[in-house]
Formats: sequence, structure tokens, C-alpha cells
Amino acid sequence: MNIPFLDVKSTYVLLKRELDSSYKRVMNSGLYILGEEVETFEKEYAKYLGVKYCIGVGNGLDALHLILRAYDIGHGDEVIVPANTYIATWLAISYAGAKIVPVEPDISTYNIDPAKIEKALTKKTKAILPVHLYGQPADMDSINKIARKYKLKVIEDAAQAHGAYYKNSLVGSLGNAAGFSFYPGKNLGAYGDAGAVVTNDLTLARRVRMLRNYGSETKYFNDEKGFNSRLDPLQAAFLRVRLKKLNAWNKKRVKIANYYFKELSKIEDLTLPYVPNWAKPAWHQFVIRTKKRDDLIKFLNMKQIGTLIHYPVPPHLSKAYSDLGWQKGDFPITEEIAETVLSIPIGQFLTKKEQEYVVDTISDFFVR
Repeated sequence: MNIPFLDVKSTYVLLKRELDSSYKRVMNSGLYILGEEVETFEKEYAKYLGVKYCIGVGNGLDALHLILRAYDIGHGDEVIVPANTYIATWLAISYAGAKIVPVEPDISTYNIDPAKIEKALTKKTKAILPVHLYGQPADMDSINKIARKYKLKVIEDAAQAHGAYYKNSLVGSLGNAAGFSFYPGKNLGAYGDAGAVVTNDLTLARRVRMLRNYGSETKYFNDEKGFNSRLDPLQAAFLRVRLKKLNAWNKKRVKIANYYFKELSKIEDLTLPYVPNWAKPAWHQFVIRTKKRDDLIKFLNMKQIGTLIHYPVPPHLSKAYSDLGWQKGDFPITEEIAETVLSIPIGQFLTKKEQEYVVDTISDFFVR
């Protein structure tokens, strides 16, 4: 049995008729930049999340970057960010010109540890940028409490958490603003790069709309030095189709996750995800942890089961940030996670037989 880690093509095969119809609708419209298709998706996604505004942009990195720019967070400012995250979260801060202040995660959830945030604050701190890593909500009440105390902005990186709940609220509606990615592999994925900013802040929404479009509200009249980061109408049309399937597909991921919990919890040398009672993850990834990770990967590869490491190199140890002088040992929890985590298949198209094969193969490895 050959089980790829991610099966994106099946989403097209299943939705081919609707997606092809959306393609023809956009092509026949003659409107290929912004326009009604993008505006309609923005309204639909804002309604889904329960927020007032959604602004479609080029990708998830741009979404975070434009939020920071719109809040005038830049040179001389500091932003609290998880040490344990994908590098795009850090890059958004770098693009804005602000200083990255990493904070270690909670080893059980892999998300930023609120108990460590206050020690990292200075008079230059302007925002906290929590990440809902792997589709698992961060502890937003604790984070927002700190933000209110010190009058800081809270910007959610919700790139992996489409449809995840924190208590009774959807992720993306919990801070001042949030950035989403619609990269093809996401729970709500496009068929190319795409992203969005969501917020209840009208002033922020207006400024992000300008910044994404060369700093202009009216064509050829530019109010500031903006960027070119606009959600493509074709991708907006495709996202409208897939948004209708998001909740149903997330429920399938939950079912698979529950099966993994039931069957893999018997293995002593394996650490499974920890889900606080206030969290309903979107299960973008199902991440296990073991000190035998590298040998397990080889065994699963031999058995034709795809896996990925999210992420093998923490941002502070990446070549990209070597100029900032961080060394191995500076963020030990983050480094331990990077050395032991492994993502196993959990896509909504994973059959019961495939799930059983994954579980049996992992169990067989640890028996050996």
C-alpha cells in the first residue's frame, strides 16, 4: 500500500464540476484582478469566521506583513513571536522592520507559552503574534489578558487553523487581526498561493486594502508606498467552492485523529498531541513525537507511508537568521521539538484501510 503524506489532487477530482464551473465563470467575466469574485469570497469568509472584514491578499506571509505595516509596527519596535513556528511568521516581522523576540512553546501543545511572555516584554514591545500551530489553538485568553495589561496588539497567525475553535469562537476572531494562508495543502486551500487578513477593525481593514494594492484606494491615486499582494479572482472562486466543504472535511480529520489517539496511545515510546479541554483543533497536522524519529521515518518510507517533519530547523538556527547570533541551546524546548516531531498522514481522503495500515506499521516499528 502506498500512502502519500498529502493528497491535494483528490480535492479537484471530487469537486471537478464545481471548480471547472467557477473557472469558466471567472474567465467569462473578463475581470482578472480583484473585482466581484474576490469581494464575494471576502464576505463569505468573514461571515464564516464571525468577523466584520476580510481582505484577500497574495499569501499568508503577506497577510501578517500587511497587518504589521497597517498598525505602523516597524523599525524600533519589538514583536513577541513563538520560537517554535514556521519561518514565515518571523519573516513577516523582518519585512516590517521590527525586532523578533522569540518565546519558547509549551512542550505539550507546541504553541507559545503564555507564562513566558511577560518576561520577554520591554518598552519597545508593540504586539504579540501567536501561532495556532498544526491547527491547534493557542491559549488566547491568557495571551489577550497580557496584551490588555500592556496595551499590545494581538495578531493571530492562523495559517494552519481554518475551522479550529478556541472555546466557542473560531480561530481568526480572537485578536485584533489574523492572517490566513490558503496554500494548497491547507484545510481550506486554493490551487496556488493565496491568503487573507481578517479583523473587526475598520481602520485596519481600510489600510490593508490600500497596502495590498500599491497604497491606492482609487486607481492611479496612491496615498502611500504600498505593495502588490492581491487575492486572484480565480483562487477566490475556487476557495468559495472549498469553503462549503471545510466543516465536513474537518470532521473527517477529527475522526481520523480520534482513531490515531485510540490506537497509538498504547505505545509507550510515542508522545501524541495534547489537546486542552478548551480547544477543538482543525487537525491540519497530526504530530507525534519520539526520540526514535529518524529510524521511524526510514521504516515508514520502506513501507511506503509518507511523512514530513514540521519543522526540522527552528528559525533561530536557520541560515536566514544566522546574523542575529542565536546558537544551539538558546531555545532548548523548541530544539527538542524540532529533533523529535513527525507528522503522519491525516488528510480527509485517508481511507479506513489506510489509517489502519499507518497505525499497524507504526506499532510494528516499536515492537521491533
